[in-house]
Amino acid sequence: MDKKIGFKPISTAVAVALALLIWFVIPVPEGVTPDGWHLLAMFVGVVAAIIGKAMPIGAIAMIAITLVALTGVTNDTPSGAIKDALSSFSSSLIWLIGVAIMISRGILKTGLGARIGYLFIAVWGKKTLGIGYSLALSELLLAPVTPSNTARGGGIIHPVMKAIASSYDSDPEKGTQNRMGKYLSLVNYHSNPITSAMFITATAPNPLVVELVAKATNSDIELSWGTWALAMFVPGLIAMILMPAVLYFIAPPKIKETPNAMQFAKDRLKEQGPMSRGEWIMLGVFGILLFLWAGIPALLLGKAYAVDATTTAFIGLSLLLLSGVLTWDDILKEKSAWDTITWFAALVMMATFLNKLGVVTWFSGLLESGIASTGMGWMGHVPCFCWLIYTRTICLPVPPPTLPPCSAPSTPQVSPWARRRCCLPY
Repeated sequence: MDKKIGFKPISTAVAVALALLIWFVIPVPEGVTPDGWHLLAMFVGVVAAIIGKAMPIGAIAMIAITLVALTGVTNDTPSGAIKDALSSFSSSLIWLIGVAIMISRGILKTGLGARIGYLFIAVWGKKTLGIGYSLALSELLLAPVTPSNTARGGGIIHPVMKAIASSYDSDPEKGTQNRMGKYLSLVNYHSNPITSAMFITATAPNPLVVELVAKATNSDIELSWGTWALAMFVPGLIAMILMPAVLYFIAPPKIKETPNAMQFAKDRLKEQGPMSRGEWIMLGVFGILLFLWAGIPALLLGKAYAVDATTTAFIGLSLLLLSGVLTWDDILKEKSAWDTITWFAALVMMATFLNKLGVVTWFSGLLESGIASTGMGWMGHVPCFCWLIYTRTICLPVPPPTLPPCSAPSTPQVSPWARRRCCLPY
């Protein structure tokens, strides 16, 4: 009989203690309803459980939904409470990211992602710097239709990078990672967060930002796929252009000329053979998605021909299912998609009702008055915002892990924290 419990006792105890402290000990502040304060207590407990990895994030989300429905903090009637708890499962943005993750499975299944990577290396692979730019450009092209940055950075780009590094005997187990693998691994990692910021569909948290901004401004500000991409195009492109060159000086590879890399990439492409039917279909669906997400039909023919971003994602998935590129079994096996839909729905639901119950307004006012009291004006927001981003980067796990797998053993030169946040194996 398996006596193993389904949660980590210490992490769970800390999360529960924080929730109970806020619920029963800290008085409800003026301007916040008791129900809003109790929901905040549960929200803090949920976030603490996620940070402490008390359980898988999907399991924590299920418990959060249960608690909201059971406590009735959003609605006095049991039927109304459960409807509120499940309300975010109807969010189109949550389904956008879930369906897009399902679509991205086709890139992995057909091998199109690896082909794109090797194609760029076959052209620009004469130098290590050129390989770095090839990896970065591959990331950029795949980002719009690969919202699982784990799949993109770890499942598609990382194996290509590792194969190139290994072909030059750049291996941490042999102490030769500085030949080129360390540099390429850094490019592999840093390309991932940059491209993730460039498109709504490039990583799972982006739609949550869109949803929260819309709710916080009463839909006065609604970011479309095209608006987001247009706003991020220049800063994202500049970052992608500078990043491989900057890393080239920070972590200079010992091997700078790589004429064999081009031939290696060509040999891999030869092994793959000509583009398969599945790859051509995947490429076509890729084009259709970008065409519709960019809002080109509406620009050419008028608003009557606009297609919603989530509808576009469902069109792409339907085409892949109809063509046989993906099967329903493939969709069922895409656990990250279903997991993302679940935990996103729970967190968006709690954030939505925190706003409705006045907690967000109270907290915003608290921050505003605190910053105003310093006499720094709007400039005071900048360090506060940077501090929030910094602490989030250190403290919060990225669900699920977004880094390429680090198979190499730890070395004295690289701390465990650094290895967790930035993979430097090859």
